[in-house]
Amino acid sequence: MTTTTAHDPTPAALGAAPPGPLDWRRIVDWLHADGVIAPEEAQRTIARCSQAESRQHPLVRLASVAMSRAVDGKPLDIEMLTQYLAERVGLPYLRIDPLRVDVGKVADTMSASYAERHKVLPVQVTTKEVVVATAEPFIDDWVAEVERQAKRPVRRVVANPQDIQRYTAEFFALAKSVRAAQKAGGSAGASSFEQLVELGRSNKQLDANDQGVVKVVDWLWQYAFDQRASDIHLEPRREQGVIRFRIDGVLHPVYQMPLGVMNAMVARVKLLGRMDVVEKRRPQDGRIKTRNQRGDEVEMRLSTLPTAFGEKMVMRIFDPDTAVKDLDALGFSPHDAQRWEGLIRRPHGVILVTGPTGSGKTTTLYSTLKRVATEEVNVSTVEDPIEMIEPSFNQTQVQPQLDFSFAEGVRALLRQDPDIIMVGEIRDLETAEMAVQAALTGHLVFSTLHTNDAPSAVTRLMELGIPPYLLNATLLGVLAQRLVRTLCVQCKQPDPDAPLAALTDAVKPWKLTGSYHPYKPVGCVDCRMTGFRGRMGLYELLTVSEALRDGIGGEPSLDALRRRAVQDGMRPLRMAGALRVAQGLTTLEEVIAATPQP
Repeated sequence: MTTTTAHDPTPAALGAAPPGPLDWRRIVDWLHADGVIAPEEAQRTIARCSQAESRQHPLVRLASVAMSRAVDGKPLDIEMLTQYLAERVGLPYLRIDPLRVDVGKVADTMSASYAERHKVLPVQVTTKEVVVATAEPFIDDWVAEVERQAKRPVRRVVANPQDIQRYTAEFFALAKSVRAAQKAGGSAGASSFEQLVELGRSNKQLDANDQGVVKVVDWLWQYAFDQRASDIHLEPRREQGVIRFRIDGVLHPVYQMPLGVMNAMVARVKLLGRMDVVEKRRPQDGRIKTRNQRGDEVEMRLSTLPTAFGEKMVMRIFDPDTAVKDLDALGFSPHDAQRWEGLIRRPHGVILVTGPTGSGKTTTLYSTLKRVATEEVNVSTVEDPIEMIEPSFNQTQVQPQLDFSFAEGVRALLRQDPDIIMVGEIRDLETAEMAVQAALTGHLVFSTLHTNDAPSAVTRLMELGIPPYLLNATLLGVLAQRLVRTLCVQCKQPDPDAPLAALTDAVKPWKLTGSYHPYKPVGCVDCRMTGFRGRMGLYELLTVSEALRDGIGGEPSLDALRRRAVQDGMRPLRMAGALRVAQGLTTLEEVIAATPQP
């Protein structure tokens, strides 16, 4: 939620405004008097708006006319007009960020009907004050009543009238659903390791199909899609449950709710994901397919974990916009894109993608497989769980309870005449051996491995028990990757103070050549004042050359492998990040936090 304090307006400006609702003519006069719009623009707007009466808010109406700013000719949108109005009347301007609003407290401050009637919305409730957003700065007859009710002073801020209308409906509907759900289920919590015995308490549990719970879950998903969240976390705590969203790799708290409601929400999602609702003692996986507001299908992968205070659930969202991309869109540099393209066109061998959890390995693999999955090629995968359903692949789910492991899956796939095999993850010797055997019998095998960098993958496979001669015969290349946040294109600014020496130190012993155009994060409404919006991949690609094969055969050290790989054209992750800093796409701090020392 962003607030900007307005300049002190001229007394004349305030004195001229009568108490009561805003009038579009008066706003146009102000814009003209302050030189925001040209006289011709003011006349055009008055002529256009005078043709018919409208019940719309004056700001909404003027925004639809799209008046041009005198300075740069840009159209004045609703946010610009709201910001101008705030400055003109001497109140702070606020862009409502729903992630920073405590919806429960908001709903306790006033009723939904009262908020709708006065067209106001409480956005922050602290021990000292209540911050209330309004789009009618000259109507304040409600202030005294709210102050008396809340027993603390009211601070008014000006916000976009469309946001006020939208969030009034959303916040109060959510609070109502949570209260209804809580009422239906009493205060029954789940069993936890710290179970408190309270005699005489109702043990009525909330039903997963309760109307209040259904509405809260629907709201949660739509809200997550709106906010570009990649994961939704439902976390039970001692006193209450917490909902958090991961946006651009950073967790944001969204809502706190009673444990009884949280448990019912988890049960609801498990029901929809075809998981065992009764089983709460062991982890489970599931998936759900739904639609976002645009009507696009969105897949969600579900995972539950028993914790001290109940079941924790994480929903990973695979948005079609971000899940499968072109190789160019993933963030490959031209140098690495060309080498990767050469690798994936090879007829047989093993190609590995490494990196920690959440580094984008699945996205890279799916995007690559999509590239090579033509009508003439049979692409088959064995995954645990299947991340995204992709029609052009034949996908198989590992099922340990049926003794159907990765190794069993690959063994079965080899009888299915595949051309390209993807193994979800190499975790043990048996799976690694099956992947190697598949490569030896003429198949191209893709898989993931959990290592810090690309050269470590070679030593890791040896540690698992794969002999060097088999690695030499099958391994084609290893791609290590990380994700870093990219600077928001709307608000980033050149950073002349960023020393080149700091970047040079970070990539030692490597040297940087070429231009250096660093940028710094600023923060705007588009990026939620973080300065970052979206993420991009950093890549380190090791290709197995003849010289490297010789090194592998001689029981190599990790350092020797790394030196050899660098000579063959590998650029370390840190170096890939430094190039992105020099291009002004991210910051040095982001790169250092995400990548190991070269």
